[in-house]
Amino acid sequence: MEVLHTLFYFIVAIGLLVAIHEYGHFWVARKTGVKVLRFSIGFGKVIWKYQKDKNSTEYALSLIPLGGYVKMVDEREGEVSKEDLPYAFTQKPLWARSAIVAAGPLFNLILAIFLYSAVFMLGETGMRPIVGEVAPETLAGQAGFVEGEEIVSVNNIATKTWRETMETLMASIIDAEEGVVVATQTADGQLLTHTLIIPLELGQDPERLFKELGLKAWQPVIPAIIGKVIAGGAAEKAGLQAGDKLISVDGVDLEGWLDWVEYVQSHANQTMSLVIDRAGLESTLAITPTSIIDKERVIGKIGAGAYISEDLRASLMVKYSLSPIDAFTSAVEKTGYYSLATLKMMGSMFAGKSSVDNLSGPISIAQYAGKSAEMGLIPFLKFLAIVSISLGVLNLLPIPVLDGGHLLMFAIEAIKGSPVAENIQIAFQQVGMTALLALMILAMVLDVGRLF
Repeated sequence: MEVLHTLFYFIVAIGLLVAIHEYGHFWVARKTGVKVLRFSIGFGKVIWKYQKDKNSTEYALSLIPLGGYVKMVDEREGEVSKEDLPYAFTQKPLWARSAIVAAGPLFNLILAIFLYSAVFMLGETGMRPIVGEVAPETLAGQAGFVEGEEIVSVNNIATKTWRETMETLMASIIDAEEGVVVATQTADGQLLTHTLIIPLELGQDPERLFKELGLKAWQPVIPAIIGKVIAGGAAEKAGLQAGDKLISVDGVDLEGWLDWVEYVQSHANQTMSLVIDRAGLESTLAITPTSIIDKERVIGKIGAGAYISEDLRASLMVKYSLSPIDAFTSAVEKTGYYSLATLKMMGSMFAGKSSVDNLSGPISIAQYAGKSAEMGLIPFLKFLAIVSISLGVLNLLPIPVLDGGHLLMFAIEAIKGSPVAENIQIAFQQVGMTALLALMILAMVLDVGRLF
């Protein structure tokens, strides 16, 4: 079921992003007087099609859902009838051809703006970006971060939740030659600024970077009280109930919930003696945590959650939303910021300054699609926005086969006053196709490696 869930949302995501991209080409082509023969979502064998009449556009769904295309009347692809010649792509002025090609990527960026606008208007609930304990030897410690400060912005981009803060921070590190500027606010309202200096080699290793960064969300002392018991788990079998206060385990006093969690995790499949207080009466229970594998290590689990008071929950969480105008403004800002970050990341990889491990292939994208959909509508919309930005920016790069490669040919045509020779264009396309195929194979290899 999990595989089907992931596959479904992957197809939904790719289908929407490709449809918007191709609709950009289609819409501008029609507006500039180019005849469109087919609008297809997917490649390969056509599995469904609709055409109003023989002179109208054919709409199709094809077997392989990893792209799409708009087929126009084009002299480069075969002989064009006399009546269709005025509507051929090649007969249009340079500005019209450029607009048609650029429209696909631009529509992806416009989609990202609308998606982010929806996210900001619907509102989001998350953990407040309050800094937890900071070790002096970490990058955060060296930058002067102190436990209890609340992060306000990263490189002048406002951040309201911990997740948004970390996403923006990681995107900012790509352009961290002069450091990442993080604004914080203390409990008494004082505004502070910290500059995170990120060594170049850490920017190429996200896992090591996260460890050495040293920024963790603030964790309040949660009392060792059972809030919920999961049916069928070790806690239910041992007789634990919601409201039970945990006093000690195997003679070790429990100061808070985290003490209990650490003890349980380190005692998988081992019977423990637990002293509890239930309605003022102490009693002893025997409980044996089951074992699960988490990040390549075996840990214990009992199937119970902590009790968190409403006051404590309210102090940790924040919910915010924006008016339509403010949401649109913030969405444009966010899209521009991530577009620039994506461009710099790609440039850094081509220059050998960033690891190719940052590449994501279809397997990784499918997994992200499934996980974000499980988390809810807002995370899924944000996932769609960031992938749409990546698709738009990638297609604008001056790489043969991609839209940016065609725009480069048009730029040369504008400078020299005539189209680039056909044999040069063909050679250019072959080089681009080879490079793109190699990149796709590399992304797939990395994807398979992540799976195992």
